[in-house]
Amino acid sequence: MCLSIPAKIISIEDENAIVSINGVLINVSLLLLNNVSPGDFVLIHSGFAIEIIDREEAEKTLDIVRHMRSSK
Repeated sequence: MCLSIPAKIISIEDENAIVSINGVLINVSLLLLNNVSPGDFVLIHSGFAIEIIDREEAEKTLDIVRHMRSSK
């Protein structure tokens, strides 16, 4: 099974993006996607953005992740 996590694109340079996952900034590859822009939400897996998703779905998933972390 593969897991991915939503992230918001902050900036794009060439075929890479800086994304934010709950405020943590990471560099990911955009080689697998076309037509992405800063502000878009994408699913991240193994350092690659693999799918564009809508903001509402991204926020629901990130809320679940935050809840899981706080219930440890």
